[in-house]
Order: sequence, then C-alpha cells, then structure tokens
Amino acid sequence: MKPEQSMKLTDGAHCNVVGGTHVGKSGVVRDIKTSKTGHVSITVVQANGVRFKTLAKNVVVTGKSK
Repeated sequence: MKPEQSMKLTDGAHCNVVGGTHVGKSGVVRDIKTSKTGHVSITVVQANGVRFKTLAKNVVVTGKSK
C-alpha cells in the first residue's frame, strides 16, 4: 500500500519518511532531482544537521518549513 502525499513536495517542506532505509526519520526537503529513469530523489536535512538521500515515494509531506 502506497502512502498518499498530503501536500506537494517542494524544497523547504517538512516531511516524514515512511519507507525505505530511513523509515521513522523526519526533516526538511532539499535538493529535489529526477533521474533519467524518472525516479525522484530528495535530500532530507534533519533538525540536528544530518543529511540523507531517499526516494520521494518514501516520504509524506507534513507541512511547510518555518
């Protein structure tokens, strides 16, 4: 079952990771890229400054960053 995205994925939006390796983590979306094959990858920056990359299909947008 795929999670529904409640808001549009944009740079600066707050998100929660619901699938993949980083499940349970959250942060701010940065650096949205689309690969040649059409998969969308994003960089998520956590509150403590740690960054990680994940696929956009694994996140749910929860709101705008302040």
